[in-house]
Amino acid sequence: MTVQLTNVVSAGRPVDLTIEDSIITAIEPSSGTGEYFVSPGLWDNHVHFSQWALVQQRLDVSAATSARQAVDMVRAGLERSDIASPFIAFGFRDGLWPDAPTVELLDEVSVSHPIVLVSGDLHAVWLNTPALAQYGHAGHPTGLLREDPAFEVTRRIDTVDPLLLDRWVDAAARHAASRGVVGVTELEMDWNLDTWQRRIDGGIDSLRVEFGIYTPHLDRAVELGMRSGQRINDLLTVGYYKVLTDGSLNTRTAYCFDDYPGTPGEHGMLTMPTDQLMPHLRKAVAAGIVPTVHAIGDHAVSLVLDAFEKLGSGGRMEHAQLVGQADFARFAALGVIASVQPDHMLDDRDVADRYWAGRTDRTFAFRSLLDAGAQLALGSDAPVSPLDPWVTAAAAVGRTRGGREPWHPEQRISTAEALAASTRNTVEVGQVADLILTESDPLLADDAQLREFTVAATLLGGRLTHDAR
Repeated sequence: MTVQLTNVVSAGRPVDLTIEDSIITAIEPSSGTGEYFVSPGLWDNHVHFSQWALVQQRLDVSAATSARQAVDMVRAGLERSDIASPFIAFGFRDGLWPDAPTVELLDEVSVSHPIVLVSGDLHAVWLNTPALAQYGHAGHPTGLLREDPAFEVTRRIDTVDPLLLDRWVDAAARHAASRGVVGVTELEMDWNLDTWQRRIDGGIDSLRVEFGIYTPHLDRAVELGMRSGQRINDLLTVGYYKVLTDGSLNTRTAYCFDDYPGTPGEHGMLTMPTDQLMPHLRKAVAAGIVPTVHAIGDHAVSLVLDAFEKLGSGGRMEHAQLVGQADFARFAALGVIASVQPDHMLDDRDVADRYWAGRTDRTFAFRSLLDAGAQLALGSDAPVSPLDPWVTAAAAVGRTRGGREPWHPEQRISTAEALAASTRNTVEVGQVADLILTESDPLLADDAQLREFTVAATLLGGRLTHDAR
């Protein structure tokens, strides 16, 4: 199939593009003045897609500034809706709350119906007494579970009818395409091969999906001969081996060299020590599966870089939120891509100022990473942040939202650098025709303009997945 894009602007000049079999085969000067700007399509390099689709159906409590307010929001939500079992809310962030989330407080809403609140960073869940009993934690003193126990509860509440979930995923994928997204790195804690084969076979075709593999499924992937970059079909590709080594900032489980204030000797949680991590990494690399390792605190970041050094092969690090000064240069030296989520910075800046005081000059330090030669890959970690690369880029470029002063503006990166870290192709002959059309040049947009940027059309291999022209 041949597709023509006529009178579009590329590299500052009007051109006509010819696309054949999903590849750009010709770029010729146009006689017009250029109606739309053509740019590479956007990727979100870190997504939990099922959870992103699910949270659209759940009560949003992200605006709560205290445990009491979150409970009041849950009570009101129960009154407005049909009672599901369990009733689920999403988005609480308790790092700066004046009161603690407790089982007694949540029991004020109901002691007969299970209620689960999932934290905005996905690393904690808050349960009432019936929910604690239902998910195997009866008698827990606070109702607040962190890290692996929280992930298990989340996995169980996310188990819904696959066909219903697929409808929600399809809607989320189409919305992503309307924002210029052509592909995602899927890091759902699941056996993602079967899930996404079913979805694509069922007609979900708005995005390319590069899917991750977790430790419980690593042997299965190796036995199947899966390798990073292997194409399963036109839209589905084997991605990375994903492993977590520490927690998160808001949950105060990120593994740091320094104590968390007010808790002497408390440095966070090292959930995967190096001696346990290395055999998994070696197995993945030997099979041709590239590792991507979660590390947020500076001690976890350093240990993961040590692991890559021992491994002798590159890969990715997810988050890298707090980096020691001596470690910036090691990313480039070891060939470790920094897969970062800039919008997290704007959720976490006040938490970082409190819990990482004196270290925030090297927190979400995108400029320092780039200047040290590291390669950035931008993403959202949706549902932690919105699956919207324009929002992601705006955070990296401006380091502010809501009219606040920019946070550590010395760590800003340019619009061109942010968009380069959100794309996989270029507008050149021989490149895949994953493209967007916009009414203005995105490279000239500042952070405020990026946040509201509109996309006229999105093409996936030359096929329209969104068209608002």
